[in-house]
This record gives sequence, C-alpha cells and structure tokens, in this order.
Amino acid sequence: MTVSQPGILAAVPAQARHLFFSLEAADALPVVLDRLGSLADGETLVVGLGASLLQAQGRQLAGLRVFPALSGAGVDVPSTQHALWCWLRGEDRGELLQLGRQLVAALAPALCLVRSSDAFRYREGRDLTGYEDGTENPEGEKAVAAAIVGAGPEGERGGSFAAVQHWVHDLDHFASLSPDEQDHIVGRRRSDNEELEDAPASAHVKRTAQESFAPEAFVVRRSMPWNDDRQAGLLFLAFGHSLDAFEAQLRRMAGLEDGISDALFRFSKPVSGGYYWCPPLREGRLDLRAVLG
Repeated sequence: MTVSQPGILAAVPAQARHLFFSLEAADALPVVLDRLGSLADGETLVVGLGASLLQAQGRQLAGLRVFPALSGAGVDVPSTQHALWCWLRGEDRGELLQLGRQLVAALAPALCLVRSSDAFRYREGRDLTGYEDGTENPEGEKAVAAAIVGAGPEGERGGSFAAVQHWVHDLDHFASLSPDEQDHIVGRRRSDNEELEDAPASAHVKRTAQESFAPEAFVVRRSMPWNDDRQAGLLFLAFGHSLDAFEAQLRRMAGLEDGISDALFRFSKPVSGGYYWCPPLREGRLDLRAVLG
C-alpha cells in the first residue's frame, strides 16, 4: 500500500532538526538511497529529494524544480537549493542529534551534510514574535488535498512537494515597534489572533490569503522557530501537492504581483530557499521507484 510520509500531516513536534546535503559522488547514489529508504519512516524522519539528485540518476519528476531566486519591491529572496533535505522530528533533542549522526554516516560518500538547523516549538505553536503560526492551515481531508499528490503513477502518487526557507528576524527592531504597529504588520491581533479589518494591503495575512489567489493557493505549513549562536527566526516549511501555490504566495509577498511587498520584510528576511519532493511510503519504507526504477 502506498501512503504519504505521515510526518507531513502530523502536528508540529516539540523538537526538530533540518539537515541539508550536497551531492558528492553520483555513482554511489543507488546504494546510499537504498540505505536511506530503510532508515526513513516518514514520521521521525521525513525525506525530500532535490531536482539535482533525480537528474544525477537520469530521472525527472513532473512539478519538481529548483527554488527560484526572486527580487522585487526592495526585497531579495535567495535560492540555496540542495540535493537532499531531511526533517528529523521528535520530543528529545539528543535523540534527534543521534539520528542525524546515523544518517550522515549512512549517506556517505554520495551525500555530504552542508547545513544543519535545530528548530523547536514555541509555546503552543507561535513564531518568536509571539504570533500564532499556521492559523489558516487546512485540516482533515482539505489538508490531504492541499499537501498530497492524489493522482499519478505508482511511486509518485502519495508524494508531496516541500518548500523550505530560513527567515532571520530582527527581534530587537520588532520589539521597538508599538503593539498596534506590530499587529498591522502581521494583520492579526497578537492578543486573540483575530484578523484586523483595517489591516493595510501590505499586512502578511492579506499578502498570503490563500483563497484570494486564482486558483486558490492552499498549502500545509509546518514552520517552527530556529536559532543558532548568531541569529534567530522562523524555519518556514510548507507542503503542497505541487509547488505552484507556495510560489504564488512568495511572488506576491515579494511584490511581483502588484508592487506591494509583504510588511514582514520590515523586520525579517529569507536567507535560504529550497524545493524538494517527498516520496511516498510503500510497505513501511520510502518508495523510490521514481528515482531508482
């Protein structure tokens, strides 16, 4: 039976670790991917493959592409595409560290770890600014329809596409703003999460209102705060049955649609961006038929 990786639709965990890998030895990929297929349960370890990894295997997947670098309305959105992304999910940070070490060893020499980021749940699921994250997420069957590929050949049906970005917040600048100005940047009141009727066109909720696009641009967000020794922000993660909905939202946020950039750029900026295809599961392990044949 083919099913999606269950971590995609599961609630945000208490702890997470994001690992990004570059391709170093394409000839070793088949053996390494077989190991990965056995390690990944799709719940504690969610796996996403980049376009370059499939191309190294002489394969292409409809809908998978490289994350676009965008510039518009005084903002820049970078692309830092990698060959493989792994999302480790759980309750114990130490256990995720050990799993990550096991994964790095298993993927050598074909794939090399180039970045790792620890993320965490803040309060009941808030951004570090204190605002609730993922308020407009679809639920139930609507979430499945938004995030999971419902048709297509075996090995692709049940998959999902992921968009991953690191956003760095200037929390000191945000804290210097009045509560009213903060609310109008987001478009919601922090106190009760209610949408503001008088929110400006630049407010984040207006820039990304999923039902305001044609076609509607619904995604399932699984973002979490992150930090390292130098900076902190939101590790944005969204799943879709294609990448089109996320990209439509991103282009509007950057002001490419109407020249109005998202007010989030006043205190936050993206510093990374990658697109990945998350294969389905088959009999409890990654279904890599679309990659390995």
